Amino acid sequence: MSSLGGRAVRTARLARLSASTGGRLWYAGRAQRNGHDARASAQHDRIADEVLDTLGSMKGAAMKLGQLLSYVDVDLHPEAADTYQARLAALREAAPPTDHEAVEQVLREDFGAAPEEVFAAWDPDPVAVASIGQVHRARLPDGSDVAVKVQHPGVAEAVEADLDNLDIFARLAKRISPEVDPDELLVELRERTLAELDYQQEARFQQAFVDRYAGHPFIRVPQVFHDWCRPRVLVLEYVQGRRFDDLLADPKEVRDRYGEVIFRFVFGSLYRFRLFNSDPHPGNFVFPDDGTVAFLDFGSSRSFSAGSRERLERVHRAVAAEDLVELELALRGAGILPEGASTDVGAVLAWFQTLREPMLADAPSTYTREYARRAIAASMDRDSPYLPALRKLRMPPEYLLLNRITFGVNSLLGRLEPTANWHRIMAELSADAPPSTPLGEAEAEFLADHPLRA
Repeated sequence: MSSLGGRAVRTARLARLSASTGGRLWYAGRAQRNGHDARASAQHDRIADEVLDTLGSMKGAAMKLGQLLSYVDVDLHPEAADTYQARLAALREAAPPTDHEAVEQVLREDFGAAPEEVFAAWDPDPVAVASIGQVHRARLPDGSDVAVKVQHPGVAEAVEADLDNLDIFARLAKRISPEVDPDELLVELRERTLAELDYQQEARFQQAFVDRYAGHPFIRVPQVFHDWCRPRVLVLEYVQGRRFDDLLADPKEVRDRYGEVIFRFVFGSLYRFRLFNSDPHPGNFVFPDDGTVAFLDFGSSRSFSAGSRERLERVHRAVAAEDLVELELALRGAGILPEGASTDVGAVLAWFQTLREPMLADAPSTYTREYARRAIAASMDRDSPYLPALRKLRMPPEYLLLNRITFGVNSLLGRLEPTANWHRIMAELSADAPPSTPLGEAEAEFLADHPLRA
């Protein structure tokens, strides 16, 4: 049995958490209805702490569920949404670490030696703990400062056990976030968690991003030290800087800049290089003191074919033009609306407009948390007016991943509240329009003779 617990143990812990959460939420709700706000608040605090402790110590898909609920702006339990998001945010970077001996055993098995023998310097205390692995600082013999990402021992077996318990995950997600359709959340949970187990694939995707952004004026992707990587160990350039939550108190103009950088990286990677990372969450960004943004963690990356990108662009052009006839043709051409099937194309248009609202009008727009919640509710709320039309569609996996990227980016930018003319920036990224901002001018110069542009 691994240090993370076998199948029966993990099932029992999840079942107990789901059952206790339901009872306590009922008690908190009754206290709230009876006017005992302080008692209800204390109960929500205890529930959030129990969820944090249980999911964090279990790692694997269990911890990933808590991470998803912490940053995607779904409607968490309405009486205490901020409490749950604040507690679960600890699962992104400050979850309970795996003990030193277990981590060292992974390194011994993959390198054939103890970490102190492999690296010139090794810090046994992790700087970040995630659902699949944790990150330690180290130094290579040539003096390079590196981040060493070590997979939790037994996490592959834990993930397998968790994915057999999706019915329990669904109940738990429903209790914490009453309005969300748990099926949508669990599809995302499964795909992200399985992808993140493959460290060799992650190294290849990160190198693809490194190759495309080397020398970029404001986007940084840490170097991969391939000779030092192993099946359960990634060795990457260490980047020092502030974390996402540190930015929230910054002046408006600083948050505007960082919001634009994040937007340009996410959508520019897709349209210019046909690459995207489907896990944009706050723990995956570092902000050095030079105005750049370093993007971390490429375990959930994918690539697009040129044909897929063109079909996607055709859909989005029809949405921007509000052309129902062309939108139906574009949906059929992309395989989203199967031949012989019909749906309310007007409702589909309205749904796409909700997902892309900040970038539709040629005018400055500000991302907000209210908008992020509204956008994700359009797809995941059981009462969404768009669901009858959306159920007639057959979304290819790559388009589903893009929707999830949009949800994550909306939530991130909703917290930063940046303002820009996102319509013009998107035109730069997707249609080679002239630069519309100083960052756009700097990026255009970088891209002028880029050899890997798709």
